Amino acid sequence: MSTVHQPDLKDRPARLTVGVVGAGRVGPALAASLQLAGHRPVAVSGVSDASRRRAETMLPDVPLVPPAEVLQRADLVLLTVPDDVLPGLVAGLAETGAVRPGQLLVHTSGRYGAKVLDPALRAGALPLALHPAMTFTGTPVDVQRLAGCSFGVTAPEELRLAAEALVIEMGGEPEWISEQNRPLYHAALALGANHLVTLVAQSMELLRTAGVAAPDRMLGPLLGAALDNALRSGDAALTGPVARGDAGTVAAHVTELREHAPQTVAGYLAMARATADRALAHGLLKPELAEDLLGVLADGAEANRGGQGGQEGRPGEGTDGPNGSDGTTGTEGNDR
Repeated sequence: MSTVHQPDLKDRPARLTVGVVGAGRVGPALAASLQLAGHRPVAVSGVSDASRRRAETMLPDVPLVPPAEVLQRADLVLLTVPDDVLPGLVAGLAETGAVRPGQLLVHTSGRYGAKVLDPALRAGALPLALHPAMTFTGTPVDVQRLAGCSFGVTAPEELRLAAEALVIEMGGEPEWISEQNRPLYHAALALGANHLVTLVAQSMELLRTAGVAAPDRMLGPLLGAALDNALRSGDAALTGPVARGDAGTVAAHVTELREHAPQTVAGYLAMARATADRALAHGLLKPELAEDLLGVLADGAEANRGGQGGQEGRPGEGTDGPNGSDGTTGTEGNDR
């Protein structure tokens, strides 16, 4: 338990001055939403030309200044930088005396809870972790998307109400996440949202190869229905050849993918195996059909490991790389 004096939030001004350190896709959107709630953005920092242009678009007339000056000007500071940068940034700001007692310091990383802000806490800041579970574009549409967006909230118990109030002011829905569960929470979001983008992009590429002129139009209704069914019914929504146990169809898929898009084979096999396991566990895949199906998947995986010098099985092949993450997870808006 920290012995640092925590100023009473009810003594703070009703409307806060807001600063942003890291003008990626998330920070300006959150600051703009706080502005709509009556708070006043007063300073923003950004490194790249893209981040500076984004700040000028989303927060016009708000001056671009160094990070330490952002903290000097603002009552509420949003630290919207990449996860790996955050601990060093916090430590550096605290060591240089930039942190002011009673200042609300908010980070938007999904990975970290409030403890990453401990150096600032020792300097008297009020630490909050507010992670929007939303993908960001870096355009004004992001402010609209925050309406009803869930935020993963972690903070000291005495600041819980303040953290949840800020989320509500941004139009979001606060969801309390314990400090120890932040990495698991973030992994869950990355698994669902970031991998979904990769799967959809691969699916569109394959449809184009198959001669479909507008794969987005074809996939839109199908994926919308699949997502809705999955959110409503979970594993009961599983359909398709794996859930049915159509081993011959799955084998044909693997053959076609190996010929036309070998970089997708490893992902297809992994997802098919995960789907088969869940379908079996929930009684959707008949055990008598599962044996042949699992044999096809095992044979495909073995061939994939040995095929083309192992190129098909390289982790991350065909994916978007680190910039496709976080986003997530909320941190997609970070200044990289």
